Amino acid sequence: MSIKLKSPLKKAIVLCAFMLSFLLGNITGWFVHPVWAADEPPEFSIFWEAWDIVLNHFVEQDKIDFRRMTYGAIQGMLDTLGDQNHTVFFDPETAKMQENALEGSFEGIGAHVAMKDNQFTIVAPIRGSPAEAAGIQAGDVVTAVDGQPIEGLTESDIINKVRGPAGTTVVLTIFHPNADRAVDITVVRGRIELESVSWAPIPGSNFAYLQIQQFSADTNFELMRVLREIRDDNADHQPIQGIVLDLRNNPGGYLHEAIRAGSQFLENGSTILHERDAQGNIVTHKAQGPGLARDLPMVVLINQGSASAAEILAGALQENNRAQLVGETTLGTGTVLQAFTLSDGSVIRLGVTNWLTPEFHLIKNQGIQPTIGVAQDSSVQLVDALQLREMATQNPGTTVTSEDKQFNMAIFLLRLALLTEK
Repeated sequence: MSIKLKSPLKKAIVLCAFMLSFLLGNITGWFVHPVWAADEPPEFSIFWEAWDIVLNHFVEQDKIDFRRMTYGAIQGMLDTLGDQNHTVFFDPETAKMQENALEGSFEGIGAHVAMKDNQFTIVAPIRGSPAEAAGIQAGDVVTAVDGQPIEGLTESDIINKVRGPAGTTVVLTIFHPNADRAVDITVVRGRIELESVSWAPIPGSNFAYLQIQQFSADTNFELMRVLREIRDDNADHQPIQGIVLDLRNNPGGYLHEAIRAGSQFLENGSTILHERDAQGNIVTHKAQGPGLARDLPMVVLINQGSASAAEILAGALQENNRAQLVGETTLGTGTVLQAFTLSDGSVIRLGVTNWLTPEFHLIKNQGIQPTIGVAQDSSVQLVDALQLREMATQNPGTTVTSEDKQFNMAIFLLRLALLTEK
């Protein structure tokens, strides 16, 4: 009796069995071809033909690596799905590091990365990280690690080369955006502690700057704490009258945390997103709970580094007429990921449903469009909470000035909104 499984999950399970067979081959010295049901696609026989040809005829037998061949096959399968920057395969080591990163800490250079057009690209360095200190910028393309070209390697293989224990060094060969030649940058790895949510009063105004760097396991708890601090902050006896919410270079994270965060800003019952699965079934997620910042005027900052769960929140705030979006179109990685842990600890994060905005707009490959487009070079230092607090300490009472045009536009819109209310 055969069991029919739906693709692409079927293929993932099939390849898991491949891996088990490979492991058995390593243990016994004999490779065992798995036996499939009669209704399996004939293409599998071609895979085994290619496998046997390599095993029997490749001249440098000592370079045959069953593990890498298997992982390469899985990665190749996922690449054909076209869900770039989202559906992904991690070997056991990388899977563990990714889990640690979402929990809030890891060791490495401190940068969000993605494969774009088959290039290993820095989405954004983390504020205060070794990567930022070394001069790595958003949009940088890495071509070599420690002098070794990385062309043809999987994303997880490259991440494993870049990451490492705190205190060790790694040399990255990088093309900065719009550069015509590569540069070598030496980075001393460190322990990266990720603060999911941060804020600061904006000098010379009654506004608060609020940044969500990623949606990790405790983002909503951090957000609630910060929103209470904002509510209680009465600098110069003036209550906070507006919020600049910065989602730039936020790579996403946990869906449920984005929904909870949206509930802090949107009225009960407001639609945050819809999920549509392969069969067309739709599940709608709505704001619920008390919410701590449903009445303060808001402007949201987005850019090409805003992805995944960050796009959900931005789209929900825009289409519920809760906030204007300022900046650049987001990355467009709108699928719900489900993690499938394979028998050796490696993980497939597979896009199993599409995210739709409250008005049923597809996010995948489209992104979220800003209400007001403000483009700026990736080398511009973006305003953040630490910078604003330093400004307030050095020049108390002085209106903030910045080269960050997106931030400046957000302040202008909040001032305009207050004038309109009067």
